[in-house]
Amino acid sequence: MEDNNSLAISLFSEILMADQLARSRLTKALPKGMELSHFSVLNQLARVGLERSPAQLAKAFHVTRGAMTNTLNKLEVAGYIHIRPDWDDARRKMVAISPAGRQARDAALAGITPIISEVVNDLGHDRVRAALPILRELRSKLENDGSDPR
Repeated sequence: MEDNNSLAISLFSEILMADQLARSRLTKALPKGMELSHFSVLNQLARVGLERSPAQLAKAFHVTRGAMTNTLNKLEVAGYIHIRPDWDDARRKMVAISPAGRQARDAALAGITPIISEVVNDLGHDRVRAALPILRELRSKLENDGSDPR
């Protein structure tokens, strides 16, 4: 059991450190004033191509509605998104990416792509391809077992 605990701690320590280092490097490559959370929301809206409610976005990113509202407010002030009332339910809002938001997302993507491509090249495509199923399974396990132990 001790070996299993040690292995688990090593795995999560590496994941958390890699996450911290990746976020730091990517944040530095983003356009001035843009945060990684801003890019993530813009990227999601651009990829999906459809409006989303703040609740849908919060669920997709595994954050609270309050945290998502904060991010959306900053993106709206920057002119990167449009927020409108939901015509079917006035209590809800709908979020869409603006043309300026698409440009900002594209600029951010241009800044971070060389960094992530370099990492993949340094590690090797085959090794990265082999690691992806394990990482996806880990993510899925964490999503499905998402009960908070606190």
